[in-house]
Amino acid sequence: MISTTGEPVWTGSRPPPWFMGLIAVGLHAVVVSAATFINWLYRSFLRPGKDLAQRYGAWAVVTGATDGIGRAMALELARQGLHLVLIGRNATKLSHVGKEVQKAAPSCKVMSVVFDLGGDTHDMSRGVATVAAAVEGLDVGILVNNAGATYPGATYFHEVDTQVWEAVVRVNVEAATRITRAVVPAMVRRRRGAVINVGSGSSVVLPAFPLYAVYAASKEYIDKFSRSLSTEYKQYEVDL
Repeated sequence: MISTTGEPVWTGSRPPPWFMGLIAVGLHAVVVSAATFINWLYRSFLRPGKDLAQRYGAWAVVTGATDGIGRAMALELARQGLHLVLIGRNATKLSHVGKEVQKAAPSCKVMSVVFDLGGDTHDMSRGVATVAAAVEGLDVGILVNNAGATYPGATYFHEVDTQVWEAVVRVNVEAATRITRAVVPAMVRRRRGAVINVGSGSSVVLPAFPLYAVYAASKEYIDKFSRSLSTEYKQYEVDL
């Protein structure tokens, strides 16, 4: 998967003078946005006393579960009493996180799906079909679309390698959409569930995010996708 650190590394010509100032403003906005998101996440889903399994369902699906936010979410959801379906491209890392989860919450059941969300069309179709098969019959109450991709460094759009921006679109847009489509119908039938789509301050705080254009656009998609689904599925008691 493409690096998701988001730390700019200039790969083209010498940056213009305004660039470092823009980066400082952008980083501040991202930090504020992340803090707001974490606070909302805690209040809405993770604060003590909220029985997630009873409210939403016994299982949670987490993409990009091997590092960072995805790993932290998996551990916390397990501590809250949910069983997990972990999705990532690295089988060894998935196994390691699975062991961490079961150490933190011995009663937690863990399933792993090895799936490169940045793969080609064939890999995408096969991976989504594997996810759909894995969750069939499970009481999946929470889906966390956490997996994300960006450029390895700040780059003008016309200089970004085709395989890089295509992977960003596949991971951030197509995979999140397809996995949601695979999981939500069962939530609708049960009339309960929650979908957490991890976005970015680059799409909702800043008026523009130059040198990461495709990444920012993909996260704008996630924002509008989430808001629209929230309105659509409120009647079915599915939270977004």
